[in-house]
Amino acid sequence: MFLKKDNAPNHHIDCLINTDTLINGDIVFNGGLRIDGHVKGNITTHEGRGGTLIISQQAKVEGQITVTHAVINGEVKGNIKATDFLQLEAHARVLGDITYNTLEMHHGAVVSGKLTHSPHAPEEMKALPFREEVKPVARAAPKAP
Repeated sequence: MFLKKDNAPNHHIDCLINTDTLINGDIVFNGGLRIDGHVKGNITTHEGRGGTLIISQQAKVEGQITVTHAVINGEVKGNIKATDFLQLEAHARVLGDITYNTLEMHHGAVVSGKLTHSPHAPEEMKALPFREEVKPVARAAPKAP
């Protein structure tokens, strides 16, 4: 009856990058990824699959981020694209442009870049033709008391 979306947010962590860890290179994941350390590289989810990225307050990411869901409370130097949901917590520091569908930004978060809303549109909506002619709506006269 109810279908589970493949890109639904994860409520569990599949992988943790610890505070004393430095990663030089790109990360491609699905599921839940929490970063407490330092990543120099791009972070993306597998094509067509959901993934939730959590960047903690002490974490630092230098690279592009492309995920379905993200919660950011640390520092990001690079553009972010969150196709479903992005939450910028109070200690978030983003130096780069952000593209999002739904954005939640807490007091204290800082973004040095452009915010662009990119809503999801069903395929049938994308294919609707433009109608030039608009007919006026006929209104009935009010009835006397």
